[in-house]
Amino acid sequence: MITTTYIGHACLLIQSKNCTMLTDPVWFDPHWEEINVLCPSIVLDFEKVPQVDILNISHIHMDHFDVRTLAYLKNSKILSPGVKVFASPDEIMLEIMGELDYADIEVVEPFKPHKIKDITLTFTPSILPWGEPPENGFIVDDGEVVIWNQVDSVVTPEVINNIKKLCGQIDLAHVRFETLLEGNFAFHQPLQLPFVEYQSFLQMVKMLSPKFILPGSAAFRYSDQFGFLNNFSFPISPQQFLNDLSEFCPGVKKSSFAHGDVAEISNQGVEIRPQDSDFVRIDENDKSVVEFKPVASASPIRTLAKDKATHEEQRQDVIRFVEGEMLQSMLQSEMARVWQHWKISYQLEVFGIDGVSDIWTVDFSKEPEMQKGSAGKINLYEGISCSELYGLVKKTANWDFISGSAQYRTFHNVYKIENENFYFYSQDKKLPQPLRAIFPNDREMKIEQFMKDVRRWKNKVHPVGVPVS
Repeated sequence: MITTTYIGHACLLIQSKNCTMLTDPVWFDPHWEEINVLCPSIVLDFEKVPQVDILNISHIHMDHFDVRTLAYLKNSKILSPGVKVFASPDEIMLEIMGELDYADIEVVEPFKPHKIKDITLTFTPSILPWGEPPENGFIVDDGEVVIWNQVDSVVTPEVINNIKKLCGQIDLAHVRFETLLEGNFAFHQPLQLPFVEYQSFLQMVKMLSPKFILPGSAAFRYSDQFGFLNNFSFPISPQQFLNDLSEFCPGVKKSSFAHGDVAEISNQGVEIRPQDSDFVRIDENDKSVVEFKPVASASPIRTLAKDKATHEEQRQDVIRFVEGEMLQSMLQSEMARVWQHWKISYQLEVFGIDGVSDIWTVDFSKEPEMQKGSAGKINLYEGISCSELYGLVKKTANWDFISGSAQYRTFHNVYKIENENFYFYSQDKKLPQPLRAIFPNDREMKIEQFMKDVRRWKNKVHPVGVPVS
């Protein structure tokens, strides 16, 4: 028999008779650059969390890889002296875990089994586009029952067939259901259900044909400051997914699964015990705020500087950068040829306090100059808060926060008329944006993003027995 306790978002505590596994712990709110909070919110009694034999981090996204929680665990008694730590083959994630004094990390390999006490743990791959960080799902087999947690992994029919060959019929599967539209609002991409992706989730369940299904990790919301994004990011609710599964795969048993719920998996089947955990429970069921409503109003961009004096200091540095360095950096970028080829009329708008903004334009249809003010035509637009452009200039900001919080927004309507012909750049294709070309989301930026939290939380005393929020 195996039990799984749902702690929060992607975090499960999985227990066999002799072994306990913890996966993707995110226990403190807010998280992910302080943009997100668990939803529903929870009360977690740290002192009652069972001791853990296995710690698994599926991938580097900050709703799965939380530096503060990992720092807390490293200095707690929750991790057993001989804990086995597994992580995806991500160079940056492994480096940051090393900074937190995690040693002897086992880098996972697809379908390689690990015998730990009374369970066999096998990791399943994610088939991701080039450039996406590696991640993994995992299978837990105690000799009596088998569970599979897909986490955020993208699986193909070949992966599903390999799982079935290895395990036969899965007793319980935690599967993906949410087609997150994170960033779509900021990048002016469609705010609608990605039908092909969502259909693939349903088809995967039908092909896997497990005995029982629970919706997997997607239990967070944007914090109040960025709360308007809750209407633009979550097109599918867990209940909607379960309803659709009832029609698409009527033979598969299923249930909702909330923070603090416990699932008991045995030869007799799966029993869901709502709010039966003795260490975690729902604090406030605020799921109603996560309602997909892409016609809702959006909050304007405004600087995050705390006072007018700080804002004005940052604004003057931004003006010096834009008017003194930015055009030269644009022209040195390998993307300059794209902007020149399409004769881009580019506008940069930097937002300050009370809706006031500074605007500059560059016309690539002629000798480019940085001009103050608007132009009669905008092909490519970038809007950003003054505080965040200041952070990029000073190398203290990162794109995960800037775009994830919609402190940056862009669109393009690119066309040109040449030799009495009309040409246009497809709206389906991303156009290189000047700020993202000048300040690339490179290794240096990503390392600093996590090291900021390492410096903040490593070896710090954390409160115990208090709500995470």
